[in-house]
Amino acid sequence: MPRKLPRHLTWLEAFVAVVETGSLEAAAQHLSVARSVVSEHLRALEETLADGETLVERGPGRRLSLTPRGERLFAGAQASFHQLDLKRLRDLASPEPGLRLGLNPTLSALLMEPLAQAAARTGLKLEAAFGGAHELVRQIQTRQLDLALGFTPLPPHRGVEYRVLARLPFVVLAAPGCGLGCGLAPEAGFLRVKDLADKPFVDWLRDDPYGGANSARFAEAGIQVREAARVENFLQLYPALRAFRACAIAPDLRALGPFPADLQVWPLKERKAQAVEVVALWPSGGASAAAEACLKALAAHLRKRR
Repeated sequence: MPRKLPRHLTWLEAFVAVVETGSLEAAAQHLSVARSVVSEHLRALEETLADGETLVERGPGRRLSLTPRGERLFAGAQASFHQLDLKRLRDLASPEPGLRLGLNPTLSALLMEPLAQAAARTGLKLEAAFGGAHELVRQIQTRQLDLALGFTPLPPHRGVEYRVLARLPFVVLAAPGCGLGCGLAPEAGFLRVKDLADKPFVDWLRDDPYGGANSARFAEAGIQVREAARVENFLQLYPALRAFRACAIAPDLRALGPFPADLQVWPLKERKAQAVEVVALWPSGGASAAAEACLKALAAHLRKRR
């Protein structure tokens, strides 16, 4: 039995066909319906989502072009159908300029405030969400997000452009009572991987690239640590360090925001220095004006932190 779509998705299907084929006639042929049916579906979508304003206009030579509201709706229509409820489509076709932002949880805690302030100053409606690296890349590829912020290494991707915002070296973090440093003040020196031998250690989850890097570090240094816990992000790392009086190897976030004051921080001295990059991602074809405005404000915020 053919699948029966909800009414608003039938209208959306006609709209997408018009955009992709370039005409009402071609869309009707593609959908195997009369041209008048495509026209009715398009009009119903405009009445429901855009208060009767056009989503598609005829240009010179009878070529079709999208209005700004139509462009946002078409970009958002690349999402999975189960995500396209009527409220979501109304938001996409809203005349209000907006920014759909995705953030790694750690970066959300550090950078959400300057990003929200930038959106407020420029009159943008902000829609923010969490996501891991694979989820953020997927949502950029399907144009469900206008902008995403994450850490490298990134999963393989197509249809995504990115910009490096900051480069973070690695440090050793230690909770009070861990016993690292032998009384050495953090600003007075550094630690090597071998200094962590037999210490309680909080690592990243097994499938996280940081955790794999730590395993390689310990093997190269010929040491073992006492693994106390595994975590996914910094929001989980800090409580685990305190609870187990443990240490960790992590990117140095101080270019983005301060570490908790009770934790000790040492630069990590390695034979080959390693670093993690903070990157902004957007769909291929160029970042939107809203995304560029927020990136400009974020760059200014990061310059102040240096």
